[in-house]
Amino acid sequence: MKMSKMFVQTLREFPSDAEVISHKMLGRAGFIKKLAPGVYTYQPLMWKVLKKIENIVREEMDRAGAQELLMPFVQPKELWEESGRWEVYGKELMRLKDRHDRDMCLGPTHEEIITSVARDGLKSYKQLPVNLYQIQSKFRDEIRPRYGLLRGREFIMKDAYSFDIDEAGLDKEYENMAQAYKRIFERCGLDTKMVQSDSGAIGGSVSHEFMVITDTDAGENDVFYCNECDYSANSNHAISNLPETVVDGKDFFKETKVIDTPNTHSIEDLCKFLNIPSTIILKTLVYIVDKKPVLALIRADKAVEETKLMNAAGGIDIRIASSAEIAELMAEKGFDAVPGFIGPMKDVKIIADETVKDLKNFVVGVNQTDKHMVGANLSDLAVELEYADIRLVERGELCTQCGKPLQVTKGIEVGNIFKLGTKYSKPMNAVYTDINGKTHPYVMGCYGIGISRTAAAAVEAHYDEHGIKWPIAIAPYHVVIVPVNIKDELQMKTANEMYEKLQSAGIEVVLDDRDERAGVKFKDADLIGFPYRVTVGKTINEGFVEFKVRETDQQEKYTPDKATEILIENIKKAVL
Repeated sequence: MKMSKMFVQTLREFPSDAEVISHKMLGRAGFIKKLAPGVYTYQPLMWKVLKKIENIVREEMDRAGAQELLMPFVQPKELWEESGRWEVYGKELMRLKDRHDRDMCLGPTHEEIITSVARDGLKSYKQLPVNLYQIQSKFRDEIRPRYGLLRGREFIMKDAYSFDIDEAGLDKEYENMAQAYKRIFERCGLDTKMVQSDSGAIGGSVSHEFMVITDTDAGENDVFYCNECDYSANSNHAISNLPETVVDGKDFFKETKVIDTPNTHSIEDLCKFLNIPSTIILKTLVYIVDKKPVLALIRADKAVEETKLMNAAGGIDIRIASSAEIAELMAEKGFDAVPGFIGPMKDVKIIADETVKDLKNFVVGVNQTDKHMVGANLSDLAVELEYADIRLVERGELCTQCGKPLQVTKGIEVGNIFKLGTKYSKPMNAVYTDINGKTHPYVMGCYGIGISRTAAAAVEAHYDEHGIKWPIAIAPYHVVIVPVNIKDELQMKTANEMYEKLQSAGIEVVLDDRDERAGVKFKDADLIGFPYRVTVGKTINEGFVEFKVRETDQQEKYTPDKATEILIENIKKAVL
């Protein structure tokens, strides 16, 4: 490809709305163009990257025994009603009506569709197991699309679905997909960590995410891991053991009573006023889960993990209650308390963290402003509690597998795998007939990879201040040849000869034949992220070209033939 003919426009500045590295780099380098919030045009350079990722995914999925199909992007309401998700999926589901006033939606995922496909086509145990996958655009109406391709509303995804006769078959396919994912991301040049995670709106009993570990601002999730064993989990699923600490206030309070605690609106204020550690304070937080108030009880030195709380409450949407909502709840229950003094109350769903069970002689709000109960025990609360792990794990807490301190880092999710079981097959009556003629629901698995997300994550993992450093397997082009002066006959002759030889060898090469200053060409080459750059300048008069490796910035001088030989050898070794 000649650079003068390429449809690409690099920018002097980063896009004004770009917050993270991948959004900044992909926008400035001309890979993507914003159409609407969370919706992007994939320009030719980006499309080449995405197609290469797709091809790697396709090769490894086929190698793992999966079969590709393509399902409709527009889906009917009726199938979502069969699964029970039409009303509960949330506002991320883009609903619409066709001209006949039939309810439809834009597919955010395809569990319902694939289950209906299997229901009509897989009748006997002899046809199982089966794994079907597609690569397709999805749409989720994110409330706040951000970070470019990392949290868009429209995105490209590979989603696969397995159908087995029992849990043992699902376990086998789950491991098969996990290994396929490891090969996919390794081939894409990404170092990923497989971590335990929450199943979210997809559902199922077990799930794992594949995270690209990053120290950039794009890291969406905290990943807790142990250096001494193989434990790792997303923050919304992580568990830990707590170091021993004071959880019994017997040395501070000799009796149970309500006392005045004026102006103690924060845990810090209360600790100072009573001269106690926060570990013997039981704090009460008000959340709104599916439009209803839920009280979360937790030790005051710990924080609530909202996804855990939402799951424990059986909801699909959660947020902290506003001041107005808290005031409304207090008035409804006949209390007069502001945040800082709220405590457990009857006729409101209450979920307490598991660690609350260990508290004795503690301090708790009594729903009266400027008052707390001290020396309290659980029996004094006179309310019904549900217990669950709703605690956010912190760095330094102890691994439940080996007892060593947990570490934490940031990660970008690029893939996930779920054990769905019969979550969809059972309500949708998707069954097979066994050897004895009895029917059973399929045991299902679900396996997703964000194609466009993977591309963005690759940028987050491979860049410097000058631009992108594409892993060679997914780079839009392998090499750029830069003649410094296009009016110099020897430079252009050498550049064209190398260009033709590399093309003949199957190497994807760009010849920067623009009548631009060398500095402009070099800046664009680094910004776009070609893995190799060959500069044909004055040194060609001595028989040499300059050879640069973008990933390492290593530069050498070689003869044109030697440079061509090295490129062909290195690229074919990396890509095949």
